[in-house]
Amino acid sequence: MAQISLTFPDGASRDYPKGVTPMEVAASISNSLAKKAISAHVDDAHWDLQWPIEVDAKIALNTLKDEVPALELIRHDLAHIMARAVQEIWPGVKVTIGPVIANGWYYDFDRTEPFTPEDLGAIEKKMKEIINKREPVTTEIWERDRAIAHYQATNEPYKVELIEAIPGDEPLRMYWHGHWQDLCRGPHLQNTGQVPADAFKLMNVAGAYWRGDSNRAMLQRIYAVAFQNKEQLKKHLFMLEEAAKRDHRKLGREMNLFHMQEEAPGQVFWHPNGWSIYTELQDYIRRKQRAGGYQEVNTPQVVDRKLWEQSGHWEKFQESMFIVEVDESRTEDGDNAQNFDERSNDPKHTRINALKPMNCPCHVQIFNQGLKSYRDLPLRMAEFGSCARYEPSGALHGIMRVRGFTQDDGHIFCREDQIEEETAIYIDFLSSIYSDLGFHEFKVKFSDRPEKRAGTDETWDKAEAALLSATRAAGIEPELNPGEGAFYGPKLEFVLTDAIGRDWQCGTHQVDFVLPDRLGADYIGEDGNKHTPVMLHRACLGSFERFIGILIEEHAGKLPFWLAPRQVIVASIVSDADPFVHEIVAALKAKGVRAEADIRNEKINYKVREHSVGKVPVLLAIGQREVEDRTVSVRRLGEKQTKTETLDQIVATLATDAHPPDLRRSADL
Repeated sequence: MAQISLTFPDGASRDYPKGVTPMEVAASISNSLAKKAISAHVDDAHWDLQWPIEVDAKIALNTLKDEVPALELIRHDLAHIMARAVQEIWPGVKVTIGPVIANGWYYDFDRTEPFTPEDLGAIEKKMKEIINKREPVTTEIWERDRAIAHYQATNEPYKVELIEAIPGDEPLRMYWHGHWQDLCRGPHLQNTGQVPADAFKLMNVAGAYWRGDSNRAMLQRIYAVAFQNKEQLKKHLFMLEEAAKRDHRKLGREMNLFHMQEEAPGQVFWHPNGWSIYTELQDYIRRKQRAGGYQEVNTPQVVDRKLWEQSGHWEKFQESMFIVEVDESRTEDGDNAQNFDERSNDPKHTRINALKPMNCPCHVQIFNQGLKSYRDLPLRMAEFGSCARYEPSGALHGIMRVRGFTQDDGHIFCREDQIEEETAIYIDFLSSIYSDLGFHEFKVKFSDRPEKRAGTDETWDKAEAALLSATRAAGIEPELNPGEGAFYGPKLEFVLTDAIGRDWQCGTHQVDFVLPDRLGADYIGEDGNKHTPVMLHRACLGSFERFIGILIEEHAGKLPFWLAPRQVIVASIVSDADPFVHEIVAALKAKGVRAEADIRNEKINYKVREHSVGKVPVLLAIGQREVEDRTVSVRRLGEKQTKTETLDQIVATLATDAHPPDLRRSADL
């Protein structure tokens, strides 16, 4: 019999008969490993233990302790087990597809009656029964005709359609979980009992068109989550519960920060409270940038397509741009307006513009004004740039994913030998901003060349080497994020982790040798010749809208005092206290504290509840005793106990707390 050689992770090799399965390989090592094994990686491809190996290969055997393959199989098997459970409870239901997704899986069903929460409980119970049976999982290769005939006989039209869409030379693999059978590429676990019965949960039901086509049947999609053990599931469910409480859309309503409506999809209507957060954050970033040597600029929002074509953005981002066509032949008084429709199709009269989706090409235009010398570099340029991108309606999510947004965009024009120093300066600069905003640690990802990119491989080699070297010189070993660089250069992505463990990619730092060259940027070097500068693209917060959403959810609405839109409410307990309430508000406002009076004829407990829901950080309650003693009763958000302070004490304390961290540090000096 022909032999093949299999090489194990430790470098050792053994010969086996051609067609040996990973299960047989595991058994040849030990019975214990054969019982624990769940799958294998054969030449880095995920392999079912039942699949034969026909050629020499590297092999690694996986067990339930190997997180990535284990979770993939657990979730994939549970999708099949759920479909089996549904059909055992309701035999007439037709099944479609059930892929693994982040944290779990979903499966689409064709059922006349809608699934109810009680139905989900019944399905979970049936799934656990199937798991406890520990029935074997088996697989076979079938011919197309046999598979189609089988699904026609069992009245599964969706499976027939799936098979007909598979290329004719591709083998059809069938899997059985006990008696229940499905079309599937695999791999799978070896029996239903390998799935943890207490580490999954069916979450909800949603509608989904078959094949994503609104002209096709509307199916019912059951979403579920699964993990390796019960503790991981509990942690995930707690995180979801916390995330629901922290949802910025919910808190935005409760705190009266913003709203969104159909007439301006993906764009934010900022209310006074929300705009207060926005402007306070913008003022803070502006001060930091000035101190960091940045010159603030402002560039047009509507730019001719010619610039976008020259920069390469038209080809790359045209589908995400808002296009503006202007009839240049119209006169000032509107003459010939009746002919506009006819002329607008005439390229001689029509100018095609786009709302800018990013600011970088416009910053190069500013750099290009006037002669630049090597002595002028680095030149740091910053803009609070209003941008617009057409995001699909299904991708919009509150203020986290919008169509109109403002970036704290910056570009550093420098010499190649300045990349390392400027990268180190930027990382320190970014660290101080994140720390002031309550994020004291962050992860850094290094994103290298994407498949579609501008520039030569030689240019990319140089840019990647420069950025990686600069990052390491700054004392950071980044995590590799393959293929996720910008189309003009590699980038660093700075990832924040919030209070409930979610990651948010916010800041970026990109090395670009391409765009300055495309747009004709140059400077006079020390040798008297023209040179093309390197362009470092950077953003700290990224989109203001998105970052404010992150801050709201990170702090569950209880923003740092200096950012809170309504910092202090001074509430009367009795009407005789009203004059003292106004005196306190005036004293606080004079010190720069955002203070308001609440002298409504309502009980103090009602006022406390209302302002707590609105996430007001400090409530000062004023009754007859406080008037007589010129004191205040202080209640801070989240604290049950109140304490009494003199008017002078509380004004001094709150005046200090109201200053942003950078101004507080300056005052200390």
